[in-house]
Amino acid sequence: MLKKRIIPCLDIKDGRTVKGVNFVDIRDAGDPIVLAKQYVQQGADELVFLDITATIEKRETLIELVRKIAQEINIPFTVGGGIKTVEDVSNLLQAGADKVSVNSSAIKRPALLSEIANAFGSQCLVVAIDTKYEAEEWKVFVHGGRKATGLRTLDWVKQVEDLGAGEILLTSMNNDGTKSGFALAICKAVSESVNIPVIASGGAGSKAHFQEVFEQTKVTGALAASIFHYGEIPIPELKQYLQIQNIAIRCNY
Repeated sequence: MLKKRIIPCLDIKDGRTVKGVNFVDIRDAGDPIVLAKQYVQQGADELVFLDITATIEKRETLIELVRKIAQEINIPFTVGGGIKTVEDVSNLLQAGADKVSVNSSAIKRPALLSEIANAFGSQCLVVAIDTKYEAEEWKVFVHGGRKATGLRTLDWVKQVEDLGAGEILLTSMNNDGTKSGFALAICKAVSESVNIPVIASGGAGSKAHFQEVFEQTKVTGALAASIFHYGEIPIPELKQYLQIQNIAIRCNY
């Protein structure tokens, strides 16, 4: 059995780590380099860096910041935001990223996923999917959750798998920042409909929420931001709790 992964997420805006609720009401959460180093020391399994305004501002990811973070950590490091070409991916991998996360650009031009997978391998390609429940259906949104695509989430996850994605980062916009728990229904549906790893994101507020998503769905990772950034749930404490619940977890704390 694959051991479950605990993954802090650094949402970056203007070079700072930020966090919002339902993709809005953004507030500062600290220096990303300081936070990244703390998470390595605490035993995080991976780290995700998302430049959340790169697509909206029509610019590339903050490569120099990626380089500085990569120099300070020794765990798998996924970077996303503003990636449009194979060259963008090459630049990020050279700067120290282990994986890249593609979202809006994949919707705009799905062939980009195959191009990245063919050039660098599926293992470094994560497709981030921001999903929202409305009109009794889960739909895909892009541009930092600002723009509806009309795509059904379950259709899109199967398509990205076919195009070469090695992993899916699934964020529920309804749950994001609410601390009310992960969106178990869509996490379950997505993780059962694809044969690649799925990371659940959006809504973590307690240790029990991580237990629920790992026990009730097939996701292999759970991502959170504010509860880690503000010290509400220390990662070693979370991992000890999950071990007591007999959930397979890496003991690297």
